[in-house]
Order: sequence, then structure tokens, then C-alpha cells
Amino acid sequence: MTKSQKDEIFNMRGKGYSYAKIATTLSVSENTIKSYCQRNDMGGLSDFKGERCLHCKRPLQHIDGKKKKKFCSDICRLAWWNSHPGAINRKAIYKITCLFCGQEFESYGNKNRKYCCRACFGAARRASNDKL
Repeated sequence: MTKSQKDEIFNMRGKGYSYAKIATTLSVSENTIKSYCQRNDMGGLSDFKGERCLHCKRPLQHIDGKKKKKFCSDICRLAWWNSHPGAINRKAIYKITCLFCGQEFESYGNKNRKYCCRACFGAARRASNDKL
């Protein structure tokens, strides 16, 4: 079973679809769907609340009075963000022109950068040392 099929099972089960409906939609055996759901705590529709880790789909345990969790661990959180770079809301992106090569580049979070890369920084430093 592929990762996309597993994600689709999770989504369809969360919407209340039966094993038979999921099986016909994905062209997979109903028993395969049933055993997958039972292994991953998606057995009965009344038991499935949909509060699961975004990465590994394990059930989450929330702490009262705290922010709701999205991930079961730091490993899952880092893995999910590394595989979904477009989901990051980057507000602090600055367009800057490199003082050495003149190329325009984007800097995230640091509006005071002067060079586009480490090589330009080193070349500019060597050039200023040669003038002395």
C-alpha cells in the first residue's frame, strides 16, 4: 500500500466512510483496508476522532490547558516540515543586492546581510586586504 493510499484512507475514514466504500474507491481489498485501519487505531467510526500526528498518523494525546498538538514527537515535526517547505509562512523575506557580485538574492529573517554567499564574503574580504 502506498503512502498516498494510506493518507486517503485516513482522510476517508475521518469523514465516516465505510471499509467497503474506501476499498472500492482505492481498488484495494476490503479486508486490507479493515486490517490497516485496525492496526492504526481507526477501527470503529465512533472511536476515530481524527486527532492524529500529521506525519505518522499516530493518535495524539493532548494536555488540557495547552495548545493542541499537531505532531507526536520532534522527529515527526521536523520530518513533516522538511517534506512540506511550501507550507511555511515566510513573512520576513528581504531582497538584497550582493555588495561583491551585484547579484540580487533573498534573505530570510536578516535584512542586514551584505553578501549572497560565503564565497562572495571571502572574496570581498581578500580584495579589501589586498588594498591595504
